[in-house]
Amino acid sequence: MRIFPLLVLFIAVILTGCATPVCCDKPTPAKKPAPQLVKKKRDIRITAVGDIMLGTNFPDDRLAPDDGIHLLNAMTPILNKADITFGNLEGVLLEGGEAAKKCKKRSSCYVFRSPPHYAKYLKAAGFDVLSLANNHARDFGEEGRTATMQALAAVKLRHTGRVGDIAQWKIKDSRVSWIAFAPFGGSHDLLDIPLAIKQVKVLAASSDLVFVSIHAGAEGKDVKHVPFKTEMFYGEDRGDVVKFSHAVIDAGADLVIGHGPHVPRALELYKNRLIAYSLGNFLTYQGIRITGDNGVAPVLSVTVSPEGRFKQGQIISARQYRPQGTLLDKSQKAVKIIQQLTQHDFPETPLQISDTGLIIPISRLQIKNQKNSSLQ
Repeated sequence: MRIFPLLVLFIAVILTGCATPVCCDKPTPAKKPAPQLVKKKRDIRITAVGDIMLGTNFPDDRLAPDDGIHLLNAMTPILNKADITFGNLEGVLLEGGEAAKKCKKRSSCYVFRSPPHYAKYLKAAGFDVLSLANNHARDFGEEGRTATMQALAAVKLRHTGRVGDIAQWKIKDSRVSWIAFAPFGGSHDLLDIPLAIKQVKVLAASSDLVFVSIHAGAEGKDVKHVPFKTEMFYGEDRGDVVKFSHAVIDAGADLVIGHGPHVPRALELYKNRLIAYSLGNFLTYQGIRITGDNGVAPVLSVTVSPEGRFKQGQIISARQYRPQGTLLDKSQKAVKIIQQLTQHDFPETPLQISDTGLIIPISRLQIKNQKNSSLQ
């Protein structure tokens, strides 16, 4: 009978069909995409100093011995530790040129011109960004400021100050903007507060952190206190430093660094953002007085959160000497001055400055308790 062979053939066909992947294999499950790791932004450490002028060769040669190579040696290890190191550069970096200011006496000529190669000394010392918004940035006209910008750019040093010149870069995955203001022509205008507010708001919209520096206030040994009003100096409007600083922080700035009075001033914590109203002179070799408090050279180190909130800081005391340069000061004079000025000018500010220069934010309750204990 043929039934048995047909049955065998039928079973074979069925078995062969089930062996194909289309018929019998289970589908392979799709792989889940690997989770994307989001980098957590980190705190930023800023070190800031005041006025810098490494020596002038105009109208006479008053450059330091050995071309000024040694002037920043003692402070270089400190300046190099920060994520961002800032200073205010007085005068121009220029060969030749014609001075825009006329001096009646050579002995009291406040026009500063340094060799362009001094830019590499600033870079080697640890500076990252310099302000060119001050009353000496145009000692040789706008051409002089242009030459300074070129000299700094040649050694990859950032600069800010001239209208439209804003330093912007990325550090630790944070987008940073630094803008310098001054009450002098051609610079971002310190006196036009509504315009400054607009500028800071635009930067805050495109940056994670916005840092502001101001060359403002009267000058001299007797202007250490913040006056809480417009300051005049030889008929010039030098701005209202408190009004301006509060306005730009309200607009989105995360730190304000002041310079210009040539002496240190107080600190203030405003809306969890730090304001240093003046860091005085840092290294001004000849042409600028360094006797008394004018020679005190505070170095301010500030740590801010990725959102810009002040976390802590440190005042490092230093002092200028000639011809040595800027050296650490074991007497802690800069700390004592800023500590006293802060207590006097901003008694309610939520900051505590220790005798060693440590700066920490404190609560309003702590301030009240400290007042009560002092009255007992």
